[in-house]
Amino acid sequence: MTKIALFGTSADPPTAGHQSIIRWLSDHFDYVGIWASDNPYKEHQTSLEHRMAMLKLLIDNIDPPRHNIFLSKSLSHRRSLISVRKAKDRWGNKSTYFLVIGSDLIKQIRQWYRIDELLAEVSILIIPRPGYAINESDLKALKEIGGKCEIAELNAPAVSSTAYRKHGNENVLIKPIQDYIHQEKLYA
Repeated sequence: MTKIALFGTSADPPTAGHQSIIRWLSDHFDYVGIWASDNPYKEHQTSLEHRMAMLKLLIDNIDPPRHNIFLSKSLSHRRSLISVRKAKDRWGNKSTYFLVIGSDLIKQIRQWYRIDELLAEVSILIIPRPGYAINESDLKALKEIGGKCEIAELNAPAVSSTAYRKHGNENVLIKPIQDYIHQEKLYA
């Protein structure tokens, strides 16, 4: 059966950590659907169009190039359930779908839009993030509402978009994204 990872991210801006996750997903799944989204729990500092453009730069900079990664604006929606259904329209219902979330979202996901329907359509793949422990009680609570979840065996770098937005730490960004931000005068 075809395994598809679905990775919607704020990408405000996308970091070397996002790139590491995408590379890992590409190695472990048949297809990887990626999109920038407007997270209803966050305020974004730059437009969805700029975030999509930066994700494209991030993906284009993966070496060697991967042919199973699909960046798609059409998958973008504020609600993950809608994005998942759009993915199923694209790839069909006979595949196994995994919605990728960071360990920082384990508590929050239980409050997501129509979570019971979302959990009926996908398994949750949790990416460990430094500073955000994965607690058994949170996993149990997720399973109690119908969640099937796995934890990725990935040590993502300890970088975040917040480090760039709050402190201007360009070390968390790859060079093409640094250049794009300067060219477009973003995050000033």
